[in-house]
Amino acid sequence: MSFRKEFLWGAATAAYQIEGAAFEDGKGPSVWDMFCRKENAIWNNQNGDVACDHYHRYKEDVALMKKIGLKAYRFSISWPRVLPEGAGAVNPKGLAFYDRLVDELLKAGITPFITLFHWDYPYALYCRGGWLNPSSPDWFADYARVLADKLSDRVRHWMTLNEPQCFIGAHQSGKHAPGDILGWKEVLRAGHHALLAHGKAVQTIRAASRTKPLIGYAPVGIASNPASTRSADVRAARTATFAVTARNVWNAAWWLDPVFCGHYPEDGLKIFGADAPRPRPGDMETISQPLDFCGINVYHGNTVRAGRNGQPEPVPLPPGHALSAFRWPVTPESLYWAPKFFYERYRKPIYITENGISGMDWVALDGQVHDPGRIDFMTRYLRALERAVREGVEVHGYFTWSVMDNFEWAEGFKERFGLIYVDFPTQRRILKDSAYWYRDVIATRGRALKS
Repeated sequence: MSFRKEFLWGAATAAYQIEGAAFEDGKGPSVWDMFCRKENAIWNNQNGDVACDHYHRYKEDVALMKKIGLKAYRFSISWPRVLPEGAGAVNPKGLAFYDRLVDELLKAGITPFITLFHWDYPYALYCRGGWLNPSSPDWFADYARVLADKLSDRVRHWMTLNEPQCFIGAHQSGKHAPGDILGWKEVLRAGHHALLAHGKAVQTIRAASRTKPLIGYAPVGIASNPASTRSADVRAARTATFAVTARNVWNAAWWLDPVFCGHYPEDGLKIFGADAPRPRPGDMETISQPLDFCGINVYHGNTVRAGRNGQPEPVPLPPGHALSAFRWPVTPESLYWAPKFFYERYRKPIYITENGISGMDWVALDGQVHDPGRIDFMTRYLRALERAVREGVEVHGYFTWSVMDNFEWAEGFKERFGLIYVDFPTQRRILKDSAYWYRDVIATRGRALKS
């Protein structure tokens, strides 16, 4: 296999999904704390008040990560745990939690990758307009400065935003926190402010960091797969990957071209028309601050072929195509084509910042958790990623989603994505078969994928 010695094998989580302690030690409420109080907003009216209780059990969890052999751990910071009002006074107890967590990871030989924002926006700032408020980029930059001041002596790897397609798109669907349904002009304005927040956070971390930082960004890696390896189909898939063809947030270029190229895509501007944001002088320069890597979250992709005049034409999945428990299609080739296309366009090292599968996992009669589907899924996807690496795509690391079963947003505790099984009533942890398998993959630098 072609994974180099420096390749970082990791796993990822998000603060609200695992930490719990939602109202302890001075933490302020987030929009997810609020949204979970809305009747029937979450499956079975569940919430993340306790989640995996990681806030109290982080030492146990880091010890399990070490047992799996993880080389890196991607986690997010709860903004309202650090700044209860979102801005202003720092909560020392909240910041101290992340200080201890970083130390515990380093003691275990695990490299911390911090994501500044994974959807748990401070409720106090939501009440001031949230991402619609033109001050929101400055609030985010001030938050970034607090973290850089405290953690940058030990943390080098930073990501600003996770999946703006989701947390900004939520303002159009109302299906995730904060639950609002806005018009396109407001949705795109919020998105522009989020991109400005990204750029200002990059500036802040570079200026405040006490070690040389490596900074990236983690959008959804929405990509199309070609129906065949014919050059016409590959060109069509590449075109489809970066095309904005409808008034929705589910595309790549609207969220990546401003960051890596300094402008919104022309086809998107035409489609959104008068609803598109009107950048002020200097906005695009702020948004397109130089980055060290491009993170992409890849779970699946659609398939296209070259149709009339070579234009992309969708190819439907055949009846009975493999699906995860979440009913997402299993398309391993996505972990070849997505990093290939993104690397070709943006010329930045790639990290696969999320990839995984929700399975029907339970404790068997022998007391273990057997998840052969996850092992098969990861084997297929990682073999595809190895092909991309072998062909020259600069991929620096892979983070599976997720370290442990957790609160899956509006799906509550229904979906199990973890390498570690969590019995939520007792908080007991059990390493699944996939955790031991992944340990072997890491130890052999991918050679175990051949067997």
